[in-house]
Amino acid sequence: MPETSEQEIQNQIILALSQGNSRLFRNNVGGAKLADGRWLNFGLHKGSSDLIGWKTIEITPDMVGKKIAQFLSVEVKKPKGRVSKDQQNWIDAVNAQGGCAFIARSKEDAVNATI
Repeated sequence: MPETSEQEIQNQIILALSQGNSRLFRNNVGGAKLADGRWLNFGLHKGSSDLIGWKTIEITPDMVGKKIAQFLSVEVKKPKGRVSKDQQNWIDAVNAQGGCAFIARSKEDAVNATI
């Protein structure tokens, strides 16, 4: 049986998490040379995750009980895919600032990480 591609895993994660409190969007990172010779960078930042968005969390009653959106960043990898130093730095920075960032190698990884 062929290995599932990262694109297929990404699509499964987007569909699974969009059924609940989360919303995810594809974040293509890279660059391209324009016809006039200028360089165009795109995506959030070098090393930023494949999928970005938010998950809604509820603040505790002592904080008025309002819901807020927590930044969500998912780096999708095939089962044996390697995480680059830039990608790990991004994940560490998001988590250090109160966001939720992780590596997912399957839809199940992503669902379990956002519970």
